[in-house]
Amino acid sequence: MALLVLVKLAQYWQLLENCLVTFTRRGTGNTVIKAVSVRVLKRNDQTCELQTIIRERNTSRNDFKFYADRLIRLVIEESLNQLPYSPCTVVTPIGFPYDGLQFEKGNCGVSIVRSGEAMEQGLRDCCRSMRIGKILIDSDHDTHEAKVVYGKFPEDISQRKVLLMYPIMSTGNTVVKAVSVLKDHSVLEENIVLANLFCTPPATQTIVTAFPQMKILTSEIHPVAPNHFGQKYFGTD
Repeated sequence: MALLVLVKLAQYWQLLENCLVTFTRRGTGNTVIKAVSVRVLKRNDQTCELQTIIRERNTSRNDFKFYADRLIRLVIEESLNQLPYSPCTVVTPIGFPYDGLQFEKGNCGVSIVRSGEAMEQGLRDCCRSMRIGKILIDSDHDTHEAKVVYGKFPEDISQRKVLLMYPIMSTGNTVVKAVSVLKDHSVLEENIVLANLFCTPPATQTIVTAFPQMKILTSEIHPVAPNHFGQKYFGTD
């Protein structure tokens, strides 16, 4: 049993290395992960607690939704940090100039229905005027092949930076299909930022391999994803 665990851990770390993820440790329980296209939220006690509550099978739906929304907000805030800003100068109430930054226009969100809709409110709370499109993708239960059922985007989406929202990635197939649809609408790969809560190493590897110029922001890369998320969040479990 111990040997099996070691083998699994070795495979896990190898997959992370293949995704171009490097680790810099800054004390116990405080890991910063830097990557060419993959970013993981800085791990601390708060994020670990939120992840633990979401994964706990006995968590009530009210608590699940409350703590999931907190984690979503953290991911959305950091995802917005991956979008472009430009320098600006404002005048303070006492008449002094202040050199700062302003959010560049031309961004939009796209949620992958249904679980991706759980992240829409977090985006609206941060960017009230940002337009949000939707894409519905159905996966075959046996082959896991993803098929597009519905898609609605801003007409000028090809000119926008896109924040793609999907909380759980086990295989990455759904996201691969969604990004392919966005590219079919002339969205540049480098203009897409994927906001995600939980991702497995295989899913990370699949997406990085398929779309190396797309940015990925997640709260955790772990061999087991909480696939009950959508049902629990919307109360359909």
